[in-house]
Amino acid sequence: MSVIVCLDIGDSRIGIAFSNEDTGFVFPLKTYNRTKSIKADVRAIETEIIALSGTKVVIGEPVNSDNTQHDKNKEFAERLIRRCQSIDFVYFNEAFSTLEAEKELVFMDKSRTKRKQVIDQLAAVIILESYLSTCKKS
Repeated sequence: MSVIVCLDIGDSRIGIAFSNEDTGFVFPLKTYNRTKSIKADVRAIETEIIALSGTKVVIGEPVNSDNTQHDKNKEFAERLIRRCQSIDFVYFNEAFSTLEAEKELVFMDKSRTKRKQVIDQLAAVIILESYLSTCKKS
């Protein structure tokens, strides 16, 4: 059974979701609140991937954003990739995933506080569902 982990990397938080590739069901795992240490953040995410027995990691890539955010995410991802060399990594367009997650949470009538707590992991779910859907079409 292969487990795919998805990361929605942001400046303040990282949303984490996962899926059993065989079933295609996607589940939110958690929102990791970033520290001031990229090294500590990378280690924490590596621990989450290992705990899930992840065999592949999908990293949301902010294609439509400014280069600054793209570069920050790429730096974090590259550090993580160096630490987890036995795991496959793939970048996938995360365009509008946070906006879509926000709309869904508003529709569900979640308070602003609750939305902030779960929006990143819901964005990771949306990214991973989109990735899996794309893979099925190929």
